[in-house]
Amino acid sequence: MATTAADRIAKTPGVCGGRARIAGHRVRVLDIVACSEHQGMTPDEIVSNLPSLTLADVHAALAYYFDHLEEIQEEMRAEKALADEVRRNHPSLVEAKLRQERLEKPA
Repeated sequence: MATTAADRIAKTPGVCGGRARIAGHRVRVLDIVACSEHQGMTPDEIVSNLPSLTLADVHAALAYYFDHLEEIQEEMRAEKALADEVRRNHPSLVEAKLRQERLEKPA
């Protein structure tokens, strides 16, 4: 029996926050999209970096993304908002130290 693209994507409450992911893995569709769209990786490069996935898994994730654009883009916005909130509430000690060193550096 052949596996279809729909069989490769799962949404399970309690696993990856219930978000769409590659079935049998904890790799979210969102993660595949980030590799492809934001890092410019090809499907072959994604498989090279995540060797437990197949090329068919990656293509299924990308197909799911294009079929569910608003859902995945909303997940991306929510993750960005969470990251921004964490940065605001927990400033980087490294950045603070570098800023301090720049202020102390003679002109």
